[in-house]
Amino acid sequence: MNAYAEVARTAVDRLLTEERDAIARAGELIFTALRAGGVLQAFGTGHSRSVALELVGRAGGLVPANQLGIRDLVYYGDATPDEILDPKVERVPGLAGRIWELADIRPQDVFVVISNSGGNAAVVELARLAVDHGHPLIAITSRAHTSRVSGPKLADLAAVVIDNGAPYGDAAVELPDGTTICPVSNLTGVLIAQLLVADVAGRYLTAGAHPPVFRSANTPGGDAYNATLLDPYGERVRLGDA
Repeated sequence: MNAYAEVARTAVDRLLTEERDAIARAGELIFTALRAGGVLQAFGTGHSRSVALELVGRAGGLVPANQLGIRDLVYYGDATPDEILDPKVERVPGLAGRIWELADIRPQDVFVVISNSGGNAAVVELARLAVDHGHPLIAITSRAHTSRVSGPKLADLAAVVIDNGAPYGDAAVELPDGTTICPVSNLTGVLIAQLLVADVAGRYLTAGAHPPVFRSANTPGGDAYNATLLDPYGERVRLGDA
């Protein structure tokens, strides 16, 4: 436990020291897109879904943010659950295009794509779709891991790359028998997500505008307040499963 606590402290300190410029550049891209009527489109597969979800439908988080996911093929498409239950489905070519077609993506939107390895087919293909359609792309990934991945990589496509600081393979504490435990990517990924929210909110305030953020639904008037902010976006922001 002490070993992972030290790893976590080091990872957070490194992130706050070395990734501030990248986070600020990403925040500027997001702010510019939202002020132009865009939506933040967040995508991740596997456990990276947790980081995408951190950006969407969260009390104190940005309202114009939508999570894209493999589960959209069932929720909004005609796929059956058994088609997406295989954890290796994220490696299937062509999946991203099907997800893209099910979303109401507009030219003003900005993309944040999260993948520790940065090499799975669905992640790379969705990132390429975003770039090919002219959208700003922000990647949250591990430079240590993705540098050892062959073929197309998320980091090669992004306008801004934020390094989550996770080691190759993600798990960071080595046991005496050589087994590694305790991943890092979601710990720093969630922190990156909230630092982005904070940066964007600060830019709204500097511009003399109120940042569009959710109130907790578990506070008086929260649902009504949130509904008012969500109304202009319609089905562009889908929160049914957030």
